[in-house]
Amino acid sequence: MKNQNDLIPKLVAPWGNTEQSVKSFSRRSAFKMAIGATGLATVGTNNTTAKEKLDPLKSSPKKFAMKKSINLWAFPYPDKMNLRECLQLAKDAGFDGIELNYDLESDLSPKSGPKDFQEIRKMAEEIGIAISGLCSFLFWPYPLTSNNPTERKRGMELAGLMTEAAHHLGTENLLVVPGAVHMPWREDHEPTPNDICDQRAKEAIGKLIPKAEKLNVHLNMENIFFNGYLLSPDEMIRFVDGFNSEHVHVHFDTGNIMLFQFPEHWIRILGNRIRNVHLKEFTKKGTDHSLESFRPLLDGTTNWPSVMEAFNEIDYNGYLTFEYFHPYPHYPEALIYQTADSLNRMLGTKN
Repeated sequence: MKNQNDLIPKLVAPWGNTEQSVKSFSRRSAFKMAIGATGLATVGTNNTTAKEKLDPLKSSPKKFAMKKSINLWAFPYPDKMNLRECLQLAKDAGFDGIELNYDLESDLSPKSGPKDFQEIRKMAEEIGIAISGLCSFLFWPYPLTSNNPTERKRGMELAGLMTEAAHHLGTENLLVVPGAVHMPWREDHEPTPNDICDQRAKEAIGKLIPKAEKLNVHLNMENIFFNGYLLSPDEMIRFVDGFNSEHVHVHFDTGNIMLFQFPEHWIRILGNRIRNVHLKEFTKKGTDHSLESFRPLLDGTTNWPSVMEAFNEIDYNGYLTFEYFHPYPHYPEALIYQTADSLNRMLGTKN
């Protein structure tokens, strides 16, 4: 709301600036104008709070019902913080959920069994934060479509273990990378021809479905783009729908396609196939196509208002999980709180 001085030129303008206009302007008219201006100023004062809430420079004018989540990779785990400290920090920062990562060495690995995962689940419940999903980098050293049969076999074993871990952790969401034609970051990886990659990926997911259905875990295919496979929403739809299973969905990543495409386009096309989401900020300003292109949330070139509106149009009310691979080396809590604040603004819930 503009202040009283800003309103005066608009109110005075109809009378002009001539001496005659000034003389014809009675004291009663002046009094009425003053009362009106005072009233307008008062209305502006009373509505200041509402105006601030609707300021698009501060947060989304529209509220969204999606839930806030953050990936464990944003925390200095396990070097500087243990798992309980990470869960508690996520809760303290205001997140609804946290996505955990399965690897070969940590608390979330083949070294742990059902009781260990159930203890982690219990710990999260005590803290009051949900486990929004489980994901892993292990699909890269052990791709399900590798030309190396040993890698493929190990990848299937690990995917089965991840499915069991997700079940015991109490989450229904497991992120799956179904295959890769090429992996630029692996010089030792021999490219897999597109048709063979597609065939192997379908066979692999088909073999994982029975266990997933039995344990009520949803296998959510992630769009990668850098892997040269499932490069369009139509390809993703054909792949997911081809299994005709209620346990095969999409884990949509906003950042992975930003180099050449736009997440808001994919979201509307994929629709209710999207079961879980990674919010990865990406900048198109540089030429580095490595992980360094991914930025802290809002520090990139993603059109977040359009992305959020697209999610809203398909009635997505699940988790929005910030995924980032570089914990701050100093004061790492800052990244967690900054991300929570950014998500509050994106969701229109910033006070």
